[in-house]
Amino acid sequence: MNSIEEFSVRGRLADTGEGITADELQLAARNHGMPLEGLRYDVTPPGLHYVLVHYDIPATNAGDWRLELNGCVEQPLSFGLTELRAMGRRTIRVTLECAGNGRATLQPRPISQPWLQEAVGTAEWTGVLLSDLLRLAGIREDAVDVVFTGADRGVERGVVQDYQRGLSLTEAIESGAIVAWEMNGAPLPPQHGYPLRLVVPGWYGMASVKWLRSIELIDHKFEGFQNAVAYVIRQNLDDPGRPVTRIEPRALLMPPGFPDFMSRHRFVAAGTVPLFGRAWSGWAPIERVEVSTDAGVNWHEATLDALGNDELAWRAFAYDWEATPGEHVLTVRAYDASGREQPIEAEWNRGGFSNNTAQRITVLVT
Repeated sequence: MNSIEEFSVRGRLADTGEGITADELQLAARNHGMPLEGLRYDVTPPGLHYVLVHYDIPATNAGDWRLELNGCVEQPLSFGLTELRAMGRRTIRVTLECAGNGRATLQPRPISQPWLQEAVGTAEWTGVLLSDLLRLAGIREDAVDVVFTGADRGVERGVVQDYQRGLSLTEAIESGAIVAWEMNGAPLPPQHGYPLRLVVPGWYGMASVKWLRSIELIDHKFEGFQNAVAYVIRQNLDDPGRPVTRIEPRALLMPPGFPDFMSRHRFVAAGTVPLFGRAWSGWAPIERVEVSTDAGVNWHEATLDALGNDELAWRAFAYDWEATPGEHVLTVRAYDASGREQPIEAEWNRGGFSNNTAQRITVLVT
């Protein structure tokens, strides 16, 4: 009889010339990115916001949902949604991006969810500060990490697991994370974690555990699968790697004009073409965006909108392009206040993580 380990698909790299597999197509049909025309919205409508569900969307009910907070605390606590709402409301605007955004463009391609560059969205999340919940329970001196467990259960590389992620105690307190029950002023949609989820500003989306059912403080470093195995940047199988954490700087243009159905190449008329987009980073506020209309030969500084209150949410930029007839390649790159800059080509890794390679849009000016 087959074991779970034998029945579970292992991670691998695509063979030379290998197209998208049936397994990848199945994942792509379940999950979706934000159409790039969605960049026009300051706050992404929930149906356009990117979705990545590791296992199944669980059956949940807000009426009987409980969030357990235990471990290295003075007093274990259990909350229903009514009790959490009574603690007050905090709304934050957060740009979330999947850690695997851009994976499908890598060569060789890691076999997994085949993202291009649309795995992003910005929403306003309402809930209670995680740090307030931790302090209410009383943090013991031996607490080291905080473990968040969701209600979704599955198998990955032969490991049966509930989806779990961990943060250090310092990260959990200082990140500004919230336990949220609303998205854009309405109850969380099922695919976005109804009825309760964690939202960690600045971090790739894997940290923002959905369908959150428990928070546990532990006295050691968390070495669960999603922290120690899955979301690690490695160059080869022997590389111990480094963990995926905060979002690397990225800028995206809303494609101008109108598209070819299959290729998504764009068509615009000659003359002044307003270009518009958004840029973000999980490390520091965006301070500069540059635009090239000739595939990176020449660069021009874009005009940035004023910085909002939520400094790690995306920031709008604009540039007027004097378009001349012919074929052009548009690209953009972002710089943040920490000194990080978006590369033209990001470094390859086996998981296809943190790939902030600069966007390229082919445009025919007529």
